[in-house]
Amino acid sequence: MGIKSFQGPMVPQPNEKISLRVCDYMTRKLITFKPEESVETVIMALLKHKISGAPVVNDNNELVGIISEGDCIKYISEKRYHNLPSNNSIGDHMVKNVETIDGNMNIFDAANKFLSEKRRRFPIVENGKLAGQISQKDILKATLKFKANDWR
Repeated sequence: MGIKSFQGPMVPQPNEKISLRVCDYMTRKLITFKPEESVETVIMALLKHKISGAPVVNDNNELVGIISEGDCIKYISEKRYHNLPSNNSIGDHMVKNVETIDGNMNIFDAANKFLSEKRRRFPIVENGKLAGQISQKDILKATLKFKANDWR
């Protein structure tokens, strides 16, 4: 019996090494805010850029907080709705105790951290400066690269 289909000798395909580090999937070009900016400015920027929140940094690019849609809604609900005078700088309305992720963390560990902490984003700080941010969407994009190689 003859060979019906011959595609040539089997050559082992090099298994492409895919990085598992957060720093390889994080967003580096971020929309950021300063603590003295107004809540209205933040709301307009969040809507314009179609993002749900962003890091707040000082003049040295050091992370001092995070402002989100929820923080803005809370401000509107508490101050504007009740017609109370207030300082409308985001420094008074942002989350100041921000949890960060190490850029060298494995993306699967980062995914578990997203699940356990119930967060949408984690900033990455390197040498005291904001280096980037990893979001749940970034984790999903990274998993598509693994699917092509490992998931069957």
